[in-house]
Amino acid sequence: MSEQPKTIDTADSSPPPLRQVESKLTVVLRELRKAPLSAKFGLLVIVTYVFVALFAPWIAPYGEAEIVGNQFEEWSDEFLLGTDNLGRDMLTRIIFGARNTVGIAFLTTLLAFLLGGICGLLAAAIGGWTDQILSRIVDVLMAIPVLIFAMLLLTIFGQSVVNMVLIIGVLDSTRVFRITRAVSVNVVVMDFIESARLRGEGLGWITIREILPNIMPPLAAEFGLRFCFVFLTISALSFLGLGIQPPTADWGSMVRDTADLITFDDYTPLIPAMAIALLTIGVNFVVDWFLHKSSGLKDEH
Repeated sequence: MSEQPKTIDTADSSPPPLRQVESKLTVVLRELRKAPLSAKFGLLVIVTYVFVALFAPWIAPYGEAEIVGNQFEEWSDEFLLGTDNLGRDMLTRIIFGARNTVGIAFLTTLLAFLLGGICGLLAAAIGGWTDQILSRIVDVLMAIPVLIFAMLLLTIFGQSVVNMVLIIGVLDSTRVFRITRAVSVNVVVMDFIESARLRGEGLGWITIREILPNIMPPLAAEFGLRFCFVFLTISALSFLGLGIQPPTADWGSMVRDTADLITFDDYTPLIPAMAIALLTIGVNFVVDWFLHKSSGLKDEH
């Protein structure tokens, strides 16, 4: 009896990792299609800001600190948004402000989550005196408003971008510590954590492989909200003259430099203010949608 020739199934001959990536991408695209209009708007805003920040030198018509006209020139074909108090093109400053303000806020938020997340996980996983000491330190730091504390520290240590990132990152890590510890404490008491300890798993394995995956949804949502708070704090410091220093373009300082135009019915200062507000609203829309999806609630029809 002759053997039947074997047929090779070419319908799904891609490597398993590639198929997994394609499957996850399909799921993401399907979820994006089902997302509400507000979430799609927020994603569009975020993607636009990221694109402008990455390609600012190629998009901007002039150099970031280049003086190209007279002081406070009106909107025209040459200067679409006019010029600022030094004769720099406002459109160029807005574009470069996306790179500086958003980029620095993102790095600061990453630092805050790195410090606060690690300390919060350790406090919940170890407990005892470690939890008590870290919690009391955080309570002391949170007793002082972030903006006032940041202004004091920047006055002492100097007004540089590095100092601002470190100071705001450390101060905001206290908020990240609180939420990380709060959600981790609920996971630490679960049976699978106790089983891992009985198996002899170490602290690092338990925190990374058992606790962290179960607290990622609230932490991801908190990252978006925390980014908004950091972004607004940096803009407020720049408006007060203690944040990003000239000639670096920054939306907060741009509002301050052109604020006098409001008295002459020139609403140019509202443009950087609207850029700040639009990004904040867009991120919050996406965070609200993500929280709704991660909560497991069904959409109401």
